[in-house]
Amino acid sequence: MKNGLMKLWHEYRGFTLFVILMVIFRSVLADWNTVPTGSMKPTILEGDRIFVNKLAYDLRIPLTHISIFSFADPKRGDIVVFDSKAADTRLVKRVIGLPGDIVEMQDNRLRINGIEARYSNIEYAADAIFATESYAGMTHRIELAPTGVSQLSSFGPARVPQGHYLMLGDNRDNSADSRVRGFIPRREIVGDARTVVLS
Repeated sequence: MKNGLMKLWHEYRGFTLFVILMVIFRSVLADWNTVPTGSMKPTILEGDRIFVNKLAYDLRIPLTHISIFSFADPKRGDIVVFDSKAADTRLVKRVIGLPGDIVEMQDNRLRINGIEARYSNIEYAADAIFATESYAGMTHRIELAPTGVSQLSSFGPARVPQGHYLMLGDNRDNSADSRVRGFIPRREIVGDARTVVLS
């Protein structure tokens, strides 16, 4: 039995080491995910393959969410991947509210700490409205329903608890984000996902 196992190890050790290193690489350093929904349109499209930098915020024990060392905290405007316990799946959204922020939205107009975001370059299409949303150095395109409002268009004001973040999809009227799932704990955030590898 022992000789048989040793023979198997000698035959497949290269492949075994490759698999182990690949698991560690994807668990700790970087990963790639295919986006399953259009909740981040127009920035990221359904089916896009995104690169996830897992060292953007933390160094973690492989295959866990246990942080050994924290490099930085997510910033407002970052696109992040997180393992949502509330949704029981991995999601990609944009960081909008930081710990301690007071965030509200009325008819898809965002207000953070009493200051309203600016909206420009508004375009009307048959099935959507597009606009550029800007707030304190954060600038990105958003997509709205053709009417400009939906049941998700207004919320708050709500204070983001310490150790949590408020996430929104750029497709504001079609995203199950913090308005549906609640605030996102810092420990659930896997990494930064701003790079689209394949569209």
